[in-house]
Amino acid sequence: MRAVAEEVRDLVIEFGGVNSSEHGDGLVRSEFNRAVFGDALYEAMVEVKRLFDPGNRMNPGKIVDASPMTSQLREVPSGDYATRLHFPGGMLGAADRCQNIGLCRKTASGVMCPSYMATREEEDSTRGRANALVKALSSADPGSLGDERLHQILDLCLECKACKSECPLGVDMASLKAETLAAYYDRHGIPLRSRMFGSIRALNRMGSAAAPLANLLGGFGPARRLGERRLGISARRPLPRFQRENVARWWARRPGVSPSLPRSPQGELIFLADSFTSFTEPSAARAAIELLELAGWTVRLEAAACCGRASLSKGLLDQARARAERMVARLAGPAGRGVPIVGAEPSCLLTLRDEYPALLPGDPRVAAVAEATRLPEELLAAAVAEGRLTLARGGARILFHGHCHQKAVTGTAATVALLRAVGEVTEVDAGCCGMAGSFGFEAEHYDLSMRIGELRLFPAVRAEPAGTLIAASGVSCRQQIAHGTGRAAVHPLEIVRSAVR
Repeated sequence: MRAVAEEVRDLVIEFGGVNSSEHGDGLVRSEFNRAVFGDALYEAMVEVKRLFDPGNRMNPGKIVDASPMTSQLREVPSGDYATRLHFPGGMLGAADRCQNIGLCRKTASGVMCPSYMATREEEDSTRGRANALVKALSSADPGSLGDERLHQILDLCLECKACKSECPLGVDMASLKAETLAAYYDRHGIPLRSRMFGSIRALNRMGSAAAPLANLLGGFGPARRLGERRLGISARRPLPRFQRENVARWWARRPGVSPSLPRSPQGELIFLADSFTSFTEPSAARAAIELLELAGWTVRLEAAACCGRASLSKGLLDQARARAERMVARLAGPAGRGVPIVGAEPSCLLTLRDEYPALLPGDPRVAAVAEATRLPEELLAAAVAEGRLTLARGGARILFHGHCHQKAVTGTAATVALLRAVGEVTEVDAGCCGMAGSFGFEAEHYDLSMRIGELRLFPAVRAEPAGTLIAASGVSCRQQIAHGTGRAAVHPLEIVRSAVR
């Protein structure tokens, strides 16, 4: 590269040009300025610099008195860190995709980066975290990813995935944080709270089985305060309300389809009973299933396996891989035949599409499962457009907040189109709600979680008249809206289901 730079310099001098235009000289080209501009003009530049910046505090080494362009190159170790997730080009390459553009430092639009929007601290931006990771991964110390300071820098990442789609270079900080958490646990052990959140499906199943007693315990003040002291689960955050009539029980009590009846015209479809709405908001899954059946699909419920979303978010990657392998084994056959896989909770459903290829890079079945994964809104919007599902359009005003993972992986266009078939829709540009799964439940993160909600989402909800329907596709988003504004939010498909003619 230096040889190329010197050839360019010589051509510039030959044709009477300059070495830079839009982006200036900087660390790369400043050393050539004396040769390009000549001694007299260069010395004048030196004098201007001395007069206006005698302490050499403003961009030292730029324009004048520059070091050679190769003097500040980072020496990268020859090997790469052995990871549990697959990063094309290695983990160092994934972190070093950041080119320090700083788009993650925006504060008034989009989703990236929610914690930076609230704190305005560089280390809380995607860029700050990526640079910290590059420094750690460039270290000769194999245990650098377990460093306590690095853990602090990544701690406020909500794993919203916005950087994967909004960053111009696609830095995937959610995956990088999960991998770093796994390395941190290797060195320091896995906290009980992380184990608990990683096993949230089992806990939610038990809560549903014990409802309504479990709900009474969850609202008992002394028990909540003990949970905060021992587990770090904020006593200020309301716990989800468990439903005894969960999705699996509702499904088992439905009348079966007679073999003598003709097959539904659209064929078979698999509905993923996720670890959250299945036990706390089964109405969302019921609405989705009934709409899909009305649109001509034969629905098969998959309620026996966990996708591993919670394990991934807590850095329990070995556990997540085991759960992904089990899920792929159950879904690969139908997916290979082109059977769609859908679900009510975007974070769980889209794990199959977004994280499984990184968790199971050598499994040939993963691509079929990822390709078969669809948001139910996509199928239902097509059914409305084709006349297979007729909706009654009313005068309802709907404020819609999309889930971060949905925005990053598929977009919200299908959901908005479906809601517009039944009412007047405004999609709020509110970024992340601030809840982010377990993040908003953690005592040390509670205040920041609420600050993020107050940036744009809470004010937008409060500004709506009482008759406006609040729709949010993520279970965490609905919990956050209810807690932060006192307004109930429902899954978009519940609104659509009520509009079926």
